[in-house]
Amino acid sequence: MQRTGVKTILAESEQRIAIQARNVTKIFGAAETGLRALDNVSVSIRQNEFFTLLGPSGCGKTTLLRLIAGFEFPTEGAILLDGSDIAALPPFKRPVNTVFQSYALFPHLTVAQNIGFGLEMLGRPRSEIDARVKEMLALVRMEELAGRRTDQISGGQAQRVALARALAPAPKVLLLDEPLSALDYKLRKDMQIELKRMQHQTGITFIFVTHDQEEALTMSDRIAVMSKGKILQIGSPRDIYEHPADRFVANFIGETNFLTGAVESAGGGAARIRLDAGAVLDAGGEAAPGQRVTVVIRPEHADLSVAAAALRGRVETVVYSGNDTHFHLRLPGGEAFIVRNQSRRGGEPGQGPGSEVHIAIQPGAAQVLRD
Repeated sequence: MQRTGVKTILAESEQRIAIQARNVTKIFGAAETGLRALDNVSVSIRQNEFFTLLGPSGCGKTTLLRLIAGFEFPTEGAILLDGSDIAALPPFKRPVNTVFQSYALFPHLTVAQNIGFGLEMLGRPRSEIDARVKEMLALVRMEELAGRRTDQISGGQAQRVALARALAPAPKVLLLDEPLSALDYKLRKDMQIELKRMQHQTGITFIFVTHDQEEALTMSDRIAVMSKGKILQIGSPRDIYEHPADRFVANFIGETNFLTGAVESAGGGAARIRLDAGAVLDAGGEAAPGQRVTVVIRPEHADLSVAAAALRGRVETVVYSGNDTHFHLRLPGGEAFIVRNQSRRGGEPGQGPGSEVHIAIQPGAAQVLRD
């Protein structure tokens, strides 16, 4: 790459990258004894992408978000925006806005005044502010509440105002730090769809932080799963869910069945596994003959069958949850196994607790994990 002043002239393959973290480490405290919140993290986030940082509390996702925002500075490594290193720039000099868990609205101001506040601080002309506020009110569908004070609106409406205020200056990147966590379940589900709509409509890069895997799967173009200051896997929601890179990712994203066994034969990205439960089944993934492996099977990729199948078990508990019914089974070797099927009207005859059942695994559903 060539440099012109502080700008980097990007290669053709990099021109769609909005944000890059390059070998970023963040240590709170002394280098030798401090907390290593991020450990040599590298990630490229594309323009116009809804990108989610997903992981449990303490994994480093919010720290990475704060580094991008400029609220923290990396111990090592670089943060790049459009190819320029911004790691040393203060927050107000970055074309980046943040929506926090607490929306930090001004209760004495109206909805419209809150949305226009940042534009006023930037010294924009009144005509431009008024036009932009009107546009943002339409985007978040709150035109009728423009004149209401923000201490007189609901939590969901406050969340929309915070989004509109952050989007009003047209930042290149919008950072969202678990902004839906305070909402009730139904409103949170509605706002997930609304956030995705807003991102698509504005074309702004969204970087979203959450510990809720369902939230991440619903909204994201791509997900980075984090643990202990590292990124374990980056991919589309389907890739992350159906082809987890290791046991942590498989266990963190949705319900999962884990079975152990030994590889009888392998080649071409597939393996035949003799499970400890006694059955033999085919699984996708790289493995070597004789190797001990863990096989992952999602509950919805298995079915109860009256015909003979590779696996069999005894039903211990049946849990009805509306659309789905969960069958909690015990395999002959003692392993637990869950089958999730779409609920049938009238129940599941002959498949109650104590029933002996066969378990049919859908083709291509079993995957070998890297432990």
